Amino acid sequence: MTAWLPPFTAHSLVVVLSLLTYVLTTRVEHERRPPATAIGWVLGMIALPYAALPMYLLFGRRKLPRRIVPCLSAPSPARHWAEGLIESFGLPGASPSRVRMHQDGDEARAALFETMRRAKRRLDLCTYILGRDAFGEEVTEQLLACVERGVRVRFLIDGVGAIWLPRSWFKRMRAAGAEIAVFSPLLARKTPGPRNLRNHRKWVIADGELLWSGGRNLAAEYFCGASGVAPWADLSFDLEGSVAASAANQFESDWTAAGGEPAARAAIAAGADAAGRAQFLPSGPDQTEDTVRSLLIDACFHAKERMLAVTPYFVPDASLETAIRLAARRGVKIDLCIPAKSNHRLADFVRYRSLRALSSAGVSIHLLNDMNHAKAVVFDRSLALCGSPNLDSRSLLLNYESAVVFYDKIQIEWLATWIHDLIPQSHAFENRAPGLWRDLAEGLLLTVAYQL
Repeated sequence: MTAWLPPFTAHSLVVVLSLLTYVLTTRVEHERRPPATAIGWVLGMIALPYAALPMYLLFGRRKLPRRIVPCLSAPSPARHWAEGLIESFGLPGASPSRVRMHQDGDEARAALFETMRRAKRRLDLCTYILGRDAFGEEVTEQLLACVERGVRVRFLIDGVGAIWLPRSWFKRMRAAGAEIAVFSPLLARKTPGPRNLRNHRKWVIADGELLWSGGRNLAAEYFCGASGVAPWADLSFDLEGSVAASAANQFESDWTAAGGEPAARAAIAAGADAAGRAQFLPSGPDQTEDTVRSLLIDACFHAKERMLAVTPYFVPDASLETAIRLAARRGVKIDLCIPAKSNHRLADFVRYRSLRALSSAGVSIHLLNDMNHAKAVVFDRSLALCGSPNLDSRSLLLNYESAVVFYDKIQIEWLATWIHDLIPQSHAFENRAPGLWRDLAEGLLLTVAYQL
């Protein structure tokens, strides 16, 4: 009577155990995944369980139990819808800040070293990359100068960026008295979570009061360029006020997660004498929501007049792409500036399906002739954000990122003008239907687009 049943083989057992592992970890950790991602994992575990299960255990999770950063500022009534949304994530509210935007690499370099020189008690630095070049050596010398005058220096670098630094650099810095921590090193298990959750945040914080941040890594191409190579266009800023204290407290969480010795949390002052209002917005596995992505999607539906965006890599997930497309169909003027060729060719290849859909909906896509590493978005005349997140799924769904949201007209118009001035240096995207093989290749690569 049971002869028609297939034999229960060892392979079948592996498939069942793989699916049970996926279901149980998803349910226990309350993971929310896009349907395409969930289907991809399930099909992989059925077809290739021996490869899919280890890959899932290594890379499948993207949210960690949140290390709550207390909101030390007094609650205030929201003056903008975005403020209330960000505060609902358990993050500090907007506050007055003195802000300086950096027009180019020279201004960014001067502001970076000024921030470092102004540190009196503590200097906290977080970066994805420290260049093995003249600029990286200049940063190193500035850090050593801070140590020599009695400043506590803490240097946090991502595990991928740390690979490119020689052991002699770490020995030199530690011998001088600087503290160094590597976030999620690839060959060690210091930081919780899968190895693909990278720390892409970029901060230099002096005494919990001054913040230098943006999209620049601390390497020559992001500032002054190398011999015979022009610098990349990029954006950064420095500010003074409560936002700096919020960034300092987030650094504290990242620092201790990487195994560093903790310090006292920064007190968030009122800063009532400062001009512009800004709000700190971290994003990543340590946040309960995909905060930057949520703000971008909500802003697309609030937008009435314009959206200007610049990003080096554009591989949005379906929700963000739909929000941008619907905003364009409602008549919002949308200008998207991206490099014609970035330094990540796979990301360039898979972006075209989204670009074609957005172009058909009325989005103006400007392909920049030179590499542009800036990340900023402006909505109407009341909201802008700038920081480390790219408009791609890896930044918005996997990486540890951070941005600052600006509500003051001066910063909003400065960013809008900076982005708009890129358009004359670009050429328009040509919306052409792909061939069969390219269409298939795009579809296959998009299944792992969030890892690119």
